[in-house]
Amino acid sequence: MPPPCSRCVSQRVINLETARKLGTAAGALTGSLKGAYTSIYSPGHLLMAPTQLPLNRVASAVMAAATGGIAGAAAGHQMVQNLFPPGDGTPWLCLSCGHAFRLTA
Repeated sequence: MPPPCSRCVSQRVINLETARKLGTAAGALTGSLKGAYTSIYSPGHLLMAPTQLPLNRVASAVMAAATGGIAGAAAGHQMVQNLFPPGDGTPWLCLSCGHAFRLTA
């Protein structure tokens, strides 16, 4: 059970460690999909029907997906990392008032 917010006493708080992990995973997935899609279906390189997967471009799509995934994971991590309050303890973010605080156990 999450602790109440120390400013507004709301129960709507999220653990920032969990939010950081979700942001990193979502950023990696989005970056991978974007990298692979733009590598395979970039304009000017599509010589066949759009319903067929160009198998000769799969290797470049895998490299683009890996690179995009790394960049997306870094972006997702940095987005949430800026919310962390300084200090020790478990970081929490209140979804009602936006107050970030740490709770020492």
